[in-house]
Amino acid sequence: MKSAKKILIFILFLLFSIAITIAVLTVDVAAIGPNGSEVGLSTINNRFRGLFSFESGLGYSKFWYNITQLIGYFCLLVCVFWGCIGLYQLIKEKNINKVDKSLIATGVLYVLTIIMYFVFEKCIVNYRPVIMEGETEVEASFPSSHTVLVIVVMGSTFFLVKYFLKEKENMKNVILLVRILCVVITLVMVVGRLICGVHWFSDIISGILISATLLSLYSFFADV
Repeated sequence: MKSAKKILIFILFLLFSIAITIAVLTVDVAAIGPNGSEVGLSTINNRFRGLFSFESGLGYSKFWYNITQLIGYFCLLVCVFWGCIGLYQLIKEKNINKVDKSLIATGVLYVLTIIMYFVFEKCIVNYRPVIMEGETEVEASFPSSHTVLVIVVMGSTFFLVKYFLKEKENMKNVILLVRILCVVITLVMVVGRLICGVHWFSDIISGILISATLLSLYSFFADV
């Protein structure tokens, strides 16, 4: 029953992810982006963008952009951390079948995330609302890769920290602290990415839905 519920949640998030992708491609498409680039759900995206003020000449908040970039680098370090634990187990046991199932599932999750990133870099759905400093052309914007990264990495860490520490003594407070940090880091990244102005609102929402789809599938196979 528990597994069936996880599969149902995965299917729901997958359908929502597909729905918003189709909506951005087909609904209320207008040339409101830089260099006349077309943007789906243009009315709601434009209204959300109008709620925030950005640095003149840049069109985005460099402060919040840099904050989210730093969080992104931290997430990559967390990926390396879990990868090193998996590699240590593989070297120690000399058999991939003896590596924790949760770590193998985490590795697959990260690989799927990378594949998803390159797919949307090639199959462009939306372009950024600004041309970034140092760039001459508008870049792909859908979904927000930083949003996907933080939710996938912090979400998997949220599960893994309890999996590895639950049987150790006096670890409840450590587990709680790490989980709180995971939530805080995720919120700062998602909100920061929205208000820094380098993404449309639909990019953020799609990032949340796509990463939730990946995590729901991960929770089924990792059994966490």
